[in-house]
Amino acid sequence: MRQSSRTTPLRQRGFTLVELVMVIVIMGVIGAVVAVFMRSPIDAYLDSSRRAALTDTADTAVRRMSRDVRKALPNSVRTPNPQCLEFIPTRTGGRYRTAETVAGDNTSLNFAVADTTFNMLGQNSLSPADQQIQIGDTIAVYNLGIAGASAYLGNNTAAVTGVTDGAETTISIAAKQFPLESGSTRFHVIPLEEQVVAYVCTGGNLRRTVITGSFVSACPTTGPVLATNVESCTFVYNGSDLLRNGLVQIQLNLSSNNEPVRLYHEVHVNNSP
Repeated sequence: MRQSSRTTPLRQRGFTLVELVMVIVIMGVIGAVVAVFMRSPIDAYLDSSRRAALTDTADTAVRRMSRDVRKALPNSVRTPNPQCLEFIPTRTGGRYRTAETVAGDNTSLNFAVADTTFNMLGQNSLSPADQQIQIGDTIAVYNLGIAGASAYLGNNTAAVTGVTDGAETTISIAAKQFPLESGSTRFHVIPLEEQVVAYVCTGGNLRRTVITGSFVSACPTTGPVLATNVESCTFVYNGSDLLRNGLVQIQLNLSSNNEPVRLYHEVHVNNSP
């Protein structure tokens, strides 16, 4: 029996348009269900990341402020308004000689006349480099932060004009008659490069501004930004009644994408002049 010379064509099989549409719909439903379950963990992760970033920013800012405030000149911390914290920083301190080594050698600090030189007990060169007294720095003696004994008003300060090391360090100053003696014969040194420091919250930022060449400040807002996303801040200082210790209360409120962080911190200040 002869076979037919014609071959039977192969039948092609595939998806119909209806089947393809049904698959797309089913996959869309599955994707939507998966997205619902995945959204909450993802949102929680993003929220926690934002909170961690805000907390880190606030903590860094507060630590910087705390470090600065602890080095403030006694009785120089003030808050002109709740959004501004000002103080006079110090580089170092020391004790001045109260009695002359040899009569008439002018090695002691004379409070009866305008003095131009005195000896510091110890040697300036033995201090760390960033704590050594430098020409241009300012000496403050017995700062009480009140009229007649205020470094802001220049009542008890004098610029350093020379520093000479020997058995003791001789410090030359612009002629000054200091109004009050320190019970512990102490003096403080205000650095030339930072005479007043102001922390101010404005426009959603926390700024640190440094004043040089003057002790006059009015909460300037020109300094570099220390923290962003600042919703509000409050500075409170308790210690204006000449107590030996003061307390600075710092509260920072930061917010980003409706994610708030509130940080409260207290800094104890030594006001012994």
